Amino acid sequence: MQSSLIRRDPNSSLHGLDRLFASVLAEPFFSSGSVAATDEGTLALDISEDESHVIVRASLPGFTKDQVHVEVHDGVLSIKAEKEEETEERTERFYRRERRVGSVSRRVALPSVVHEGEAKAELKHGELVLRLPKEPKATPRKISID
Repeated sequence: MQSSLIRRDPNSSLHGLDRLFASVLAEPFFSSGSVAATDEGTLALDISEDESHVIVRASLPGFTKDQVHVEVHDGVLSIKAEKEEETEERTERFYRRERRVGSVSRRVALPSVVHEGEAKAELKHGELVLRLPKEPKATPRKISID
């Protein structure tokens, strides 16, 4: 039986699995471009746009509209959904109870400038859909000379 030795370079800081994990962390899965510095939170979002709106979709199953708070300020969208524990006496004995409380949130920079005051939001069947009207792009205006 022949054994082989692997020589370790004491000056190198990344070896084997460390190198693999470093490369995975450097290039995250499902990356579709650059992520804004204000992108934070735990709520998964789909953000798209058509010619006149930025459209944001978020899955919020089990939340009511009173438990969801949405803000847009200076081009940054903030969504927070929070469910508090209900204090109801029951005769049931729980073996597992995971649905009592919880919160999810997300803060992300929007891809276009929007009219914050004209935004529409709808929460239906556990899906939050936001339609944010985009600011019209500035177009050059011809100025006549008198």
